[in-house]
Amino acid sequence: MMEFDEDDAIKYIRGHIDAELSSIYDDDELLNLIDLVYDYYEANGLLDIDLDSDDEDDPDIDELREYIVRMLRKDKGAKLAPVHVMPILSAYLEYESSLSI
Repeated sequence: MMEFDEDDAIKYIRGHIDAELSSIYDDDELLNLIDLVYDYYEANGLLDIDLDSDDEDDPDIDELREYIVRMLRKDKGAKLAPVHVMPILSAYLEYESSLSI
């Protein structure tokens, strides 16, 4: 199992989204989305290790997207448009999945 690396995550996202979309946002904006994903995971207990459970808790993608959009609206400095959240989020979640292979 590979370890999470934020630089690798950003490179992966950039390689798996449309080049035009990738050119709109800097690394800090992509990192902000990654941070929001982890905030969501933490708030919903998805980072907790349950040794008794064989099931992996997968996040509800729609709920996660809605959370990110809501947090971006509260962040006056955020530039990531709500319409762009899903393609970037999907690429990030693919990166996460690639770590467990």
